[in-house]
Amino acid sequence: MNEIFNFNGKAVRTVTVDNEPYFVGKDVAEILGYSGTAKAIRTHVDGEDKGVTTMDTPGGKQDLVIINESGLYSLILSSKLPQAKEFKRWVTSEVLPTIRKHGMYATDQLLNDPDLAIAAFQALKDERVKVVKLEAELALAQEQARYFDIILESKGAVRVTQIAADYGMSARKFNAILHDLGVQYKVNSQWILYKKHIGKGYVDSSTFDYKDKNGQDQVNMTTTWTQKGRLFLYELLKANDILPLIEQED
Repeated sequence: MNEIFNFNGKAVRTVTVDNEPYFVGKDVAEILGYSGTAKAIRTHVDGEDKGVTTMDTPGGKQDLVIINESGLYSLILSSKLPQAKEFKRWVTSEVLPTIRKHGMYATDQLLNDPDLAIAAFQALKDERVKVVKLEAELALAQEQARYFDIILESKGAVRVTQIAADYGMSARKFNAILHDLGVQYKVNSQWILYKKHIGKGYVDSSTFDYKDKNGQDQVNMTTTWTQKGRLFLYELLKANDILPLIEQED
């Protein structure tokens, strides 16, 4: 099936041979500024990168020289026109990926049927939007997996200072946020879970000895967060648009 696409208003005819796109050499050579198109193809394109096909033209059926992707690049690299780089960039970044992924050019049928063209390109646009969305979701999932791995690799309970650092915060600020979210309240110098969170395995309490300013031995208690508790905090904070540094956008 013969197909065409346009570069800056100039048509390039194509044909698929063994599932590979071939371009009419004359069309490409003219876009790239060669005054003698036949000579340019003969000089710059290797024999294995070109062939002949019969195509319908306004003057009837004609045998035309066609070039494959490698031949296309040969003409581009030998062109002196500044727009050669633009043409190469357009072909490699838009046209060829679209052909390979969606199997679609701007065909004669599309060009002659505006409604069909609109529907086709809308479908292509929708597909690209889906791809971009899926790529973003995949990237986020990968970052989440990385943070989950960090949590799961830490078998023991950790202090809030360490968790706060994962979010780029001080322990004081992090504790205040957890208080505002109804997770904990402070008794003397220790943070205690509200009743609805007690008994779920989120925290451990431990004691430590220290000397006060008068040199007297004292005992204090501190709350540490378990693996299960850290996962709980992650989900709660995420629901409130608070993400660890590893998941935050640059």
